[in-house]
Amino acid sequence: MAVATLRYHETPPPEFRGGVVTVGNFDGVHEGHKALIAAAREMAGAGGKVVPVTFDPHPLQVLTPAKYQPPLTTVAERAKLLHGIGADHVVVLQTTPELLALSAEYFFETIIQQALDARGMAEGFNFHFGKDREGDNALLRLLGGATGIPFREAPAFELNGETVSSSRVREALMAGDLERATNLLGRRHRISGTVVEGAKRGRTLGWPTANLGNVATLLPVNGVYAVRVWLDGKPQMGAANIGPNPTFGQNARKVEVHVINFTGDLYGQTMDVDFVGRLRATQKFSSVDALLGQMTLDIQRAKVLLSAENQ
Repeated sequence: MAVATLRYHETPPPEFRGGVVTVGNFDGVHEGHKALIAAAREMAGAGGKVVPVTFDPHPLQVLTPAKYQPPLTTVAERAKLLHGIGADHVVVLQTTPELLALSAEYFFETIIQQALDARGMAEGFNFHFGKDREGDNALLRLLGGATGIPFREAPAFELNGETVSSSRVREALMAGDLERATNLLGRRHRISGTVVEGAKRGRTLGWPTANLGNVATLLPVNGVYAVRVWLDGKPQMGAANIGPNPTFGQNARKVEVHVINFTGDLYGQTMDVDFVGRLRATQKFSSVDALLGQMTLDIQRAKVLLSAENQ
């Protein structure tokens, strides 16, 4: 399994060519994407290969930066997840104004037919491509029929009565509905960052926290969460606060993680955090003692949730 990052006019290495291709942002690599990769795998058959094509940066960052929101996954995590659900190799196209200006027909001819030598294409029911999203699945069928590249449309994938999509995952996370987000994703939502130096107030209060910086993906709505923390590939129980610290008059949004029963120096380390359950909203407390009492309850509840998950 390999990843190739290319400009649109570049030819990938031989192992990326001659497979069933599926193009998309694949943000979050959710259950709908899993169904799409499964459809591509069925098309590829025994001995065939599946090659998803994604973009970096997200096209919205280039077209309308003001509307862009942090992604659900980094490109590296996206590729890893795509491999995990059945992709053989992943092509990452560098998103440039030149790429986004390509007509749908030229995109198909240059990238799908020539560069990737596609033996088939599979796309979701609402797929669009090319300049101003002018191309659709009807055009793909037409182009594929003319060039001998079979096409399959994967229907909308529904879960609990709703169509699975990246936007619905975002909606769930911003509502603090982790159960819904987890079901749509097929796994816990994860963020990754580097432990940076903070005010060190938690240490003086008896609940040391790691301040997480350089987080490139979407943060759930502000609040306190039970989390699974990964350090050096090993899981730890934890509780995380996302948001300001109004009790101490701090308005900056931060990510603070208390790793339960952990002692040691985490500065500079990479930390992965999986969100398991939302414990409460952000609150301003009347005193430090009131805050400490609530933190004790939060950590007790986090332990219960995380222990139950392991049973």
